[in-house]
Amino acid sequence: MPATDAGSEAGPLPAADTANVTDLAEIANTEDTLDLRLSDELLALIAQEGAGLDLGRSPDRTAGTEPAGPYRTTGGDLLGGVADWGPVTTPAGEFRLVPVRLDRDLALIGAWMNDPAVAAYWHLAGPRAATEDHLTARLAGDGRDVPCLGLLDGTPMSYWEIYRADLDPLARYYPARPHDTGIHLLIGGVADRGRGLGGTLLRAVADLVLDRCPAVARVVAEPDLRNTPSVAAFLSAGFRFFAEIDLPAKRAALMVRDRAHRHLM
Repeated sequence: MPATDAGSEAGPLPAADTANVTDLAEIANTEDTLDLRLSDELLALIAQEGAGLDLGRSPDRTAGTEPAGPYRTTGGDLLGGVADWGPVTTPAGEFRLVPVRLDRDLALIGAWMNDPAVAAYWHLAGPRAATEDHLTARLAGDGRDVPCLGLLDGTPMSYWEIYRADLDPLARYYPARPHDTGIHLLIGGVADRGRGLGGTLLRAVADLVLDRCPAVARVVAEPDLRNTPSVAAFLSAGFRFFAEIDLPAKRAALMVRDRAHRHLM
């Protein structure tokens, strides 16, 4: 489980959004009450089986859908090939996830991590090596965790981690289901914060996960409970509050977007 805050959009959201989280317990959905905790042994077994799966990359990628210039993408993962998900149209513009490359992206992501508003929840401020170690650990894995840049109209403006929550240590802390997929987000530029982009892009990415990965029934996130703007952004993106959970580094709000309810919220 990444030690970072899920969906950390630094900067305030409008008061209308944050008003929804004054009493999270009142909006908890009680349908999912199975108290399932996956053991370390079961997590290891799932990971071994997952390593042999077809990674789902399309062999006939449509011509013309690749981003131009340095953000051309290739690669596979346990998430159906994030590099091949392509762009989506959002109210804010055309958005695309591009898997991180250290040689191209480290300086930019490192600068974002040293913004005090971001560092308060991601805890990666300091020398570039701190960010490099964080990214390297994810890039060197088996494809269950894909760090990405978010490009809006071709400009990198956010950092994302898309990960298999059911194969992550997070699964020890909530009733995980097979193929649960998690999201972490930070908005990089100060000018992009506080104007509702977090909720817009979280909805777009959750929809991408559900559209591109048929086996995924739920998209989950675990923002720091103190990060009210982040929790509000998830609520505005169609996530529901599921529970408060105690993680090693924080008390978190477990947020869930269900495939079955995606067109209702």
